[in-house]
Amino acid sequence: MKKEVKLDANGHRQFGIRDSIAYAAGDLGCNMSFALKGTMSIFWTQFMGMDLWYALLLIIVQVWDAINDPLIGSIIDADKHQYKRNKFLTYIWFGSIGLIVGGACCFLPFPNAPTWAKFIIFIAGYVIWDAFYTIANVPYGSLLSLISNDVKDRASLSAWRSVGSIFGNMIPMVVLPFIIYDENNNLIGERVFIAALIMGAFGFICFQFMIRNTEIRVDTDTVANEDAPKFNVFKAFGNFIKNRPAVGATVAAMGMFIGMQGATTAVTVIFQSYFKNVQISGVVQLFAMIPIVVFTPLARNAVAKFGKKELATVGSIVSTAAALGLFIAFPENTKLDLIIYIICQLFYSLGLGIYSTVSWAMMGDAIDYNEWKFGVREEGTVYSLHSFFRKLAQGIGPSLVLVIMVALGYEGANEGNQVWEVAVNMRYLVAGTFLFAAILQFLGLGVIYNLDKKTLAQMNKDLGRDNVVVEEAN
Repeated sequence: MKKEVKLDANGHRQFGIRDSIAYAAGDLGCNMSFALKGTMSIFWTQFMGMDLWYALLLIIVQVWDAINDPLIGSIIDADKHQYKRNKFLTYIWFGSIGLIVGGACCFLPFPNAPTWAKFIIFIAGYVIWDAFYTIANVPYGSLLSLISNDVKDRASLSAWRSVGSIFGNMIPMVVLPFIIYDENNNLIGERVFIAALIMGAFGFICFQFMIRNTEIRVDTDTVANEDAPKFNVFKAFGNFIKNRPAVGATVAAMGMFIGMQGATTAVTVIFQSYFKNVQISGVVQLFAMIPIVVFTPLARNAVAKFGKKELATVGSIVSTAAALGLFIAFPENTKLDLIIYIICQLFYSLGLGIYSTVSWAMMGDAIDYNEWKFGVREEGTVYSLHSFFRKLAQGIGPSLVLVIMVALGYEGANEGNQVWEVAVNMRYLVAGTFLFAAILQFLGLGVIYNLDKKTLAQMNKDLGRDNVVVEEAN
């Protein structure tokens, strides 16, 4: 006998674990494509032999990001076509198809190609991947504010998105080092390309599961008419700049990704040439994710009691303290140093986990703030600009860190056999990168972001969501 589906007052399926798991599957799909970006710098410096050229190329493709993210976000906002289900789900479906091969385009293994050909391979591959990733990811992020109005439901969705992100990063993080590196800690580029194809196909399956199990409860689709004001991308950008929660959350996210992405190459070099075992790098990083996994089930009730801004700010303070601890190093005893490194990573991850579990709910509130202050909902533009600055950090961060690495003696041609002095320099460079990232997070969350628990309750009340305020106060 088929189980009866419970409906809410508006005739929608009641919010439940099905919504959270479906939303988590979406970020799992995103990260099946995105997780390999951490391998990109090693692939292009050590396997393709680009070194500083790669840093330059990575900055160049950010110009495409500058056009790509806001352009696609504004197209989505301006699109008034009445789709069968929802326009966001339709865009996600289309983007997920392109991501099957999009990620692999960044890892075409032609190390003996001339330099000009490598330029074309990288730029073309990145542009293809980035376009499809944006088409899927921008509307996916916007969906959180449409699945439910309830602050605790949004906290649950944000926390479960973190779960999807964790597993999306965890699988390649642990498995790939055993597959793509040889016994001498050197990268096998051809295997990265094959892994990218497999991960793209798996990500597509995750997206399809999410699409089929997502219920839209907040109806913001409107029928276009001649009297409706035309969408103005410049005005929308101006609204974003004046949207303190959106700017604060974006600054914090940039800090998070500078830490996660900026230090990736240096972290790999540490395990290659400092700890001399690159295959355990994934296991160590997996261990550091334990606090995120532990905190995730607690996020919903913690948000209701303390507030998202308050929790996230405390998390940034914990990360800052842990990053300072990473400067405590004993290079002459790498075993003891590895223990210290793991402990500090554990606490850094704890602070990061507190923030990451509520980060997407904070962006959902920022979208509502845009409506509260400026009278318009611009989900696509707000989220796409947020996504653009995140990806700017993901590009500029690794580029600048790579330039510093080269200045400190790193040579891609040496692959997993950097000289000891360089390996030690990488150890301190990672600590400095994490510290800068944590401070940036604190500034974004503690100083700029202004939707504390009391202000959020007032905003929800003014937007006609009194039931949300009551639930949050209990």
